[in-house]
Amino acid sequence: MTGPIVVGFDGSESSLRAVGWAGQEAALRGAPLRIVHAMARWTPDALLVPEPAGWEVEAEAAAREQLEQVASQARTDRPGVPVTTEVVPSGAAEGLLQAAEGAQLLVVGNRGHGGFAELLLGSVSRRVAARATCPVAVVRQPLGADLGVVVVGVTGLPGQEALLDFAFREAALRDVVLRAVHAWTHPGTVTPWVVEPVVHDVEAVGQDEALLLAQALAGWREKFPDVEVVQRVVHKQPAEALVDASEEADLVVVGASHRMARALPGLGGTAHAVLHHARAPVIVVRR
Repeated sequence: MTGPIVVGFDGSESSLRAVGWAGQEAALRGAPLRIVHAMARWTPDALLVPEPAGWEVEAEAAAREQLEQVASQARTDRPGVPVTTEVVPSGAAEGLLQAAEGAQLLVVGNRGHGGFAELLLGSVSRRVAARATCPVAVVRQPLGADLGVVVVGVTGLPGQEALLDFAFREAALRDVVLRAVHAWTHPGTVTPWVVEPVVHDVEAVGQDEALLLAQALAGWREKFPDVEVVQRVVHKQPAEALVDASEEADLVVVGASHRMARALPGLGGTAHAVLHHARAPVIVVRR
C-alpha cells in the first residue's frame, strides 16, 4: 500500500477524534498522515454584506495555526508517523476529494462545523464516500474500547474483491478477528429468469446462504491464513445486520453499491444507512 492517510479537520471535537483515529491507521500502515482543512469562503448574507478587508488572509492564518497545533499533538501521539498539514481554499467535499487523490484512505469525523457541518447529515458525507478515489472512513463518536473485531458486509455476489481485500488486510494489520456478515431476505438467484417461491424454508435457505458466504471467503482465507474469520449469516436487511454487528466491532467495512445509483449515486442504500446508524467507525470501499 502506498500514499498517505488524509484526514479532514475543522476544529470540532469530532474532527479531533478523526485525526487521532487516522494517526492510528497511519502507524499501522507505515504511511504518512496529511491533515487537511477546507477553508470556507466568505458567503454574503441576505443584506449582501461584502467580504471584510483582509478576512481571507486572517482566516487562512488562523486555520494554519490551528492545524499546526493539531499536527504537533499528532506527532507526539505517533512519533514514527510523518505528519503534514494543508489548507485547501474550497468547500469541504471538493477540498477533501482533491486532497485525497492518491491517498490510501480518506478519514472524516461524523459531525463537525464550518466546512464539515453536514457530515452524516446530508450531502457532504454522501458525496465524499461516493466520489473519492480511495476508501473513505467516517469516524463516529465516541470511540469505545478496543473489541478486537473488524466487521465486513459480504453479499456473495461478484464485484466485492476490493472490499474483501481491504477488510482482510485491515484485520491482519490490527491482528484482530474478521467477522464476515451475510444478510439475506430472499434467496439469491443464480439462474436468470427464475421465479422464486413466495414462501421459503428459512432453515434450508439459511444453509444455502451460509454456503454462499463460505465460497465467497474461501480464496481470501487462503491468502490471509493468519486472519481468524468468523462467519455470520442472518435473516434480515443487510443494513440492519451491519448496524447490529457494529455494536461489537472496532470497525465496519462496507461496499458501495451501484444498484441504487439514481437515488444515491455511487453509494447505495446499505452503505448510506450504515454510515448514519453504525456504532463504530465505518469504511466505505468502492469498486
